[in-house]
Amino acid sequence: MCIIFLKFDPRPASKNAYRLILAANRDELYNRPSKAADFWGSNNEILSGLDMEVGKEGGSWLGISKRGKLAALTNYMEWRQNPDAQGRGSLVSNYLTDNLDSFAYLRKLSSEGHLYNGFNLLTADFRANEDTLCYYGNKGSSEPIHLKAGIYGLSNSLLETPWRKLQHGKQLFSSVVGKALPPNGLIQELLHILNNEELPDSAQESQGVGYTKAMLQAFSAVCVRTPGYGTRTNTVILIDREGNVSFTERTMLNCDVTQWSTNTFNFKLQE
Repeated sequence: MCIIFLKFDPRPASKNAYRLILAANRDELYNRPSKAADFWGSNNEILSGLDMEVGKEGGSWLGISKRGKLAALTNYMEWRQNPDAQGRGSLVSNYLTDNLDSFAYLRKLSSEGHLYNGFNLLTADFRANEDTLCYYGNKGSSEPIHLKAGIYGLSNSLLETPWRKLQHGKQLFSSVVGKALPPNGLIQELLHILNNEELPDSAQESQGVGYTKAMLQAFSAVCVRTPGYGTRTNTVILIDREGNVSFTERTMLNCDVTQWSTNTFNFKLQE
């Protein structure tokens, strides 16, 4: 389970407005090996966390490059998984290193979607002359789509599927991003939303065939908490009108829900 809320405004009118506000949770086994967000190697161009699971090394769930490329992934909830399918984390890493634009990348991917278990992928290009945000899910339409300015929510079904956890979190997110908060205040409010453990209901039961009722109930919160599995990374990304990026990651330490580390990276897009 994972969840993403974002506000996309490619032409913000106000000087203090943001082209992108994104708040996301990564839900995973607590003991799955991974690296916390950092710039890759020595090139200092791509910033993301990295999966270090054997056979899936180098994949990611969310990342951004100084060239203005951003990608965010969620899995599609389904009980039966193909153990021989290709790793979905590579979809993020490949986009961040590819020269294709956001829509062209997803259009190419749509012809290969059957090679992967269910996923949703958001890709974006933030450029001086134009910002673009696109979406493709291999359990939905066969074609990717361009997203207009607006507020969106994505969990483990298709984009904007009205699960109550998504509607509940999106309502909280919309309220916060509508306030005139300073950057640090905005980040703290968004992190608070990402750690909301209220259980609105088990609205995803119809899709969750094979899962126990207790699991579905736990999954129905924005912040998932079960023994050994749940929300282990919160990420907030802000991109302002001038191309300044703030990337904040709060990540669990030592598989312990009481131990967390928070790091913020600030840089300017090379537009």
